[in-house]
Amino acid sequence: MMNILLIGEYSNFHNSLKQGLSKYGHQVIIAGGKDGFKSLPVDISLNPDIFQKFPLKPLKLLFYRIFNFDLSVLEVVIRFFLHRKKFKNFDSVQLINEFPFKTTPFFDRFMLSYIFKHNKNVSLSACGDDHVYISYILNSKLPYHVLTPYLIDKSLKENYQYSLRYLKSSHVKLSKYVHSKVQRIIPANMDYFMAYKGKSKVVPMIPFPVNVDKFKYEEPALEQVIIFFHGINTINYIKKGNAFFEKALKKIKANYKDQIEINQIKSVPYQEYISLYNHSHILLDQTYAYSQGYNALEAMATGKVVFTGLSEIFKTHYKLEKEIGIEAVPDVEILYRKMQELIDEPKKIKEISKNARWFVETYHHYERVAEHYLKTWELS
Repeated sequence: MMNILLIGEYSNFHNSLKQGLSKYGHQVIIAGGKDGFKSLPVDISLNPDIFQKFPLKPLKLLFYRIFNFDLSVLEVVIRFFLHRKKFKNFDSVQLINEFPFKTTPFFDRFMLSYIFKHNKNVSLSACGDDHVYISYILNSKLPYHVLTPYLIDKSLKENYQYSLRYLKSSHVKLSKYVHSKVQRIIPANMDYFMAYKGKSKVVPMIPFPVNVDKFKYEEPALEQVIIFFHGINTINYIKKGNAFFEKALKKIKANYKDQIEINQIKSVPYQEYISLYNHSHILLDQTYAYSQGYNALEAMATGKVVFTGLSEIFKTHYKLEKEIGIEAVPDVEILYRKMQELIDEPKKIKEISKNARWFVETYHHYERVAEHYLKTWELS
């Protein structure tokens, strides 16, 4: 049995990996925040809860306005310090990102130096915004990416402050430091595979793990209306291309009002999000990606037809001949036509639904992915 520490959590990635690793008898601990409003489970919580409550929240906001410093950072550091003895001597440690604690580059480096000092086998998952990824997309010749709206309209800079911060010198230093200390860097999907190609210490991509046992496949029932589900994370509204989906849905509603139903929700906890999309047939994920995010994969496991990143480079990598979803691009007319096609040919929904489940079971099954990680971490 191996002792494994997973630091950080995004959209259920590390929880699903833990479930897969546990199947092989390993002891796994997840430490970190709960991914904001998603409120995901962790074993050692570093979530800054105290300053989210009255009367300290107003104090935090005032302090930030005067000194431009978030007091929640100190809470994360204090929580880490109180739990520090629990972060030693693991057989393997994985960081979900080069900035896993999301405090400041200085304090993240301070905490990571402790991790590196007391653990010899540390891996970095290339997942989420980081310096390499943001630099790559800004300097690439990709037709579109998550920063495209900002490049078109610089007035959107405020909406991209969390992505653009990775270009600052403090984050460049943190990135170089983390890369120098880890044993390997593991791209988590095609977007990061593209960004990290040719970089030092990068190993082959390992797809996100999905606990297919938790997501029951149900063949779409299309006897009545076709249900569209659009879950919006208000923080990433522009980056995900939600406006394109909203405009396409408005056209669909006008032309097919008796044949469809639209469920649209905003920033709800993870478990509520899952229960809300369960009764839908089609899920709208994101338009600026070249592969699927985590929510898309879990929805595909249940047999939803997902509008998401399904680029040619992605299909070539997996040698796909089946249609496993709908490629979503930042173009209202294209999205509308693809939605229209599904409504006019409902048999296609059933076909894609089956293919989606097949794809997730084949490439993202949490036990097989966990085994892949064990081999990559050299623990098998």
